[in-house]
Amino acid sequence: MTVVVSPATAIELPAVGSPMFLVLGEGVNFRSRLESVDGETFTVAAPLETAGPAGFRPGQQFDVFWATPRTRIVLPSRLVDLSDEPPFRWRLAPVEAPRQSNRREYVRGGGGVPVRLTAAGAETHLVGALLDISEGGLRCWIDEPAVLAPGDELNAAVSLGAAGEVEVAGTILTVREAPHGDPGRHVVLTFDTGESLAQMIRLYVMTWEINERRLRAS
Repeated sequence: MTVVVSPATAIELPAVGSPMFLVLGEGVNFRSRLESVDGETFTVAAPLETAGPAGFRPGQQFDVFWATPRTRIVLPSRLVDLSDEPPFRWRLAPVEAPRQSNRREYVRGGGGVPVRLTAAGAETHLVGALLDISEGGLRCWIDEPAVLAPGDELNAAVSLGAAGEVEVAGTILTVREAPHGDPGRHVVLTFDTGESLAQMIRLYVMTWEINERRLRAS
C-alpha cells in the first residue's frame, strides 16, 4: 500500500490490517491497525484506550511505527480528523519521510493490583485497579466519581510484587469510559522514571509475562 507525501515522495505502508503503533506520549505506545490508504492520507483504528473524547485534536503530530522482520519503521504523522461515532477511526497524513529505528520499545504488562491516585495537595486518594504498566506510563481502571482530565498531574502508588510498593508522579494522557459497557473509566498516566525504578518495572513486567505463559500452558 502506498501513500503519497509529495509528487516526488511515495511511502510504502504495510498491508491493510497490519498492526501499527501510535506513540502518543513518551514511553507510551498504543496498538492500532491500518484500516485503509487513500492518496495522501491513511486511516488507522483509534486505540482502545483513546476512543471517544480523549483530548486529541486535528493538527496534532506524533510518530506511527510498524515492525518488519529486521527493524521497525517510524513515520512522523499528523492527525487530520477523527470519527465521532463507532467504529472510531483516525485519519493521518505523513509529515516526513519514514526512518528506520532499532530503539527498544517499552514493554507493557501486569495488572490486577490496586493503584492509589492522589492529586497534588489533596488529602484523599482514589483507588483503582492496574490494567498494565511500563517504565513510561500506566493504565488503570477506576469507578469512583472524580473530575479527571488530560494534563492533570497525579501521584500513583502501585505494588510491584516482590519489589514492594512504588510511587510515581505523572501526567494524565487520557481519560475515557471503560469499553464494552463496563462501569468506570480507564485512566492513562505517563511519567518519567530513573534507571533504578525502570529496572524494577521491567522485572515486574517480565515476571508477570512468565507467569501468564505458565498459566496458558497449564
